[in-house]
Amino acid sequence: MSTVRIDGSLREFAAPARWEDPAGDVRGLIDALEAQYPRLRMKLRDETGELRRFVRIFVNGEDVRNGAGTSTPVAPSDRVDILHSIQGG
Repeated sequence: MSTVRIDGSLREFAAPARWEDPAGDVRGLIDALEAQYPRLRMKLRDETGELRRFVRIFVNGEDVRNGAGTSTPVAPSDRVDILHSIQGG
C-alpha cells in the first residue's frame, strides 16, 4: 500500500496525518479518501473533478500537475504527499 501524508490544514476535515491506500492512481486515492472522510469532499477537487488550484499532490516528490495529473499511477511502494497551499496578503 502506498503511504499518503496529508498536511495539517486538511487534517481538520478528519483526515489522518498518515494514511495507507491500495489505489492504483491519484484519482482512486482521492476517491477513497473522500469516501473514508466525507468532510474532505470538495476540499481537494472542484465540481468538475479537477484538483483545486491550491491543492498540490506529489508522488515521490513529483508534482502530479507536471505529468498525468490525477491519472498519475501510484504503486504500493510510493509516497504521496497532499498539500493545501495557504494564500494571504
